[in-house]
Amino acid sequence: MTEQIKKRLAAIKLIISDVDGVLTDGTVIMGANGVEYKRFSITDGAGIAVARALGIRIAFISGRYSTATESRAKELNIEDVYNGTLNKIPPYEELKAKYNLTDADIAYVGDDLIDIPVMEKAGIAIAVRNAYQPVKKIAHYITEAKGGEGALREAIDWIIQSQGRYEEAIAVLKRRLVNE
Repeated sequence: MTEQIKKRLAAIKLIISDVDGVLTDGTVIMGANGVEYKRFSITDGAGIAVARALGIRIAFISGRYSTATESRAKELNIEDVYNGTLNKIPPYEELKAKYNLTDADIAYVGDDLIDIPVMEKAGIAIAVRNAYQPVKKIAHYITEAKGGEGALREAIDWIIQSQGRYEEAIAVLKRRLVNE
């Protein structure tokens, strides 16, 4: 890892993730009754809890509207969810303004072509293992895990380990568990 990447990682205060293809494997199951089902990784949810325990914000920007995405975000207490937004730049800019951040303060995790414009703006761009090649080409990091298999958790771990905050995360979580 270069010194420039280490500096960029140190600045991250917000991690934005795509949903389909990152938090899921990109598969949608439609029941005969029209109900949509998606499979999410519990590991990603645990990673989100770790990031939030350290004060790193998490947001979702999904190109495809889905009630399953809304349900998962609600379960994880994700406040900032943009669901069904093909042009991801406006929500990205809204998040920057809302939290008074710069591009350098943001990491973005994506897998498909519509993620590229945001990945090019963010301080850190992360692609999942099964991302399209043009997405991987611009990424600062490519996860070992595929989308839906803990890729977001891996990205979060990479960021907090690079920030030297992994032990802090463990301590914070231990305190929270003891106090429950």
